[in-house]
Amino acid sequence: MAKKRDKTKGFQVIGDVLRDFSWDEKKYISREFQDFGYRLAEELNDLERKALYIKLAKELPRPMLEKARNFVKDASNVENPAKLFMWKLTELRKKWPEKKKEKVIYEAK
Repeated sequence: MAKKRDKTKGFQVIGDVLRDFSWDEKKYISREFQDFGYRLAEELNDLERKALYIKLAKELPRPMLEKARNFVKDASNVENPAKLFMWKLTELRKKWPEKKKEKVIYEAK
């Protein structure tokens, strides 16, 4: 008579797999600005628009983003921290001195 094989050998219970899965793992983040943008979106409770914050972290100066972030952190009883952050960022962008890009032209002698 043939022995019955244990069909569950090498498998785990689905509940154990789901419990051990890291749901908060930051997927596809390979650069520092991506991590900063993602953490900013988490802090502002606006993960729906995390791509926007990653883009801002890539294109805008970090001190500008930090000032707007600290402004939101210092404010109390804010209903929508993301909205306040974007407002402050707009104000800072108006006042921020823009670096002039100078083209260097080399002349042949």
